[in-house]
Amino acid sequence: NKHTVNFKEFLSKYKPEDNNMFFVTTKGKHVYSEPNYKEMEEVFILFGKETKGLPEDVLQKYIEKTIRIPMRETLRSLNLSNSVAIVAYDIFRQADFDNLEEISSYFE
Repeated sequence: NKHTVNFKEFLSKYKPEDNNMFFVTTKGKHVYSEPNYKEMEEVFILFGKETKGLPEDVLQKYIEKTIRIPMRETLRSLNLSNSVAIVAYDIFRQADFDNLEEISSYFE
């Protein structure tokens, strides 16, 4: 399918083995908060479709770069936008919310 081809082209261009690239999946071998993102200048976080996830062959090839959001065993998956928010905010948290307003000055 066309999307799989574009995905494979992306992987061949940015080479997961040479970059800080992580694949978010329910089949992940590491918890999403495990990598030390703060030490990374650039990070790629890849999510699959909400209905299908990432291609199985890619997950198997890069199994050590797979990360997972802990959840109950009985759940199939989490909502994609919620998953993106969880992982992205942990990356910002590890970077001490660099360039983000932490405390509001609204009432000052």
